[in-house]
Amino acid sequence: MALIKSVRGFTPEIGENTYMAENATIIGDVVVGRDCSIWFNTVLRGDVNSIRIGDRVNVQDGTVIHTLYQKSVSVIGNDVSIGHNAVIHGAEVKDGALIGMGAVVLDHAVVGEGAIIAAGSVVLSGTQIEPGSIYAGVPAKFVKKVDPDQSKEINQKIANNYLMYASWFKEE
Repeated sequence: MALIKSVRGFTPEIGENTYMAENATIIGDVVVGRDCSIWFNTVLRGDVNSIRIGDRVNVQDGTVIHTLYQKSVSVIGNDVSIGHNAVIHGAEVKDGALIGMGAVVLDHAVVGEGAIIAAGSVVLSGTQIEPGSIYAGVPAKFVKKVDPDQSKEINQKIANNYLMYASWFKEE
């Protein structure tokens, strides 16, 4: 079972039908929605401020989500995919967005609905990513707009795949 730890009077709340890998760590002021998956070696560290994760979110292996004490919170919308080894630190990721593997999204950045952050990118503090756009690089810069239907289809397929993958582990 995942390590679920209370701190400063906050106990994580985990939504119905959410899969958590045995070595995932969820600490403090964290609320995870329904039908999510929190994968191996992931850390959701709500010790210094709050983390809110919507429904049908997959937080893939090695990801760290954290905040700044009294200065930032992390808010992840619904139907979001966060790739392996990503870091979300005190940022907001809107519904249907995709954060690529190894990407870093820093404090007070906002990733718009349906946006895609390319693998390995660094979204600097305070950056506002337009909905339905692709950003890439270090620091992340606008690449192009994506067709909203295409973006939704791609991101929804990934989210649905992760629901299926999680079901394999629940059966064991």
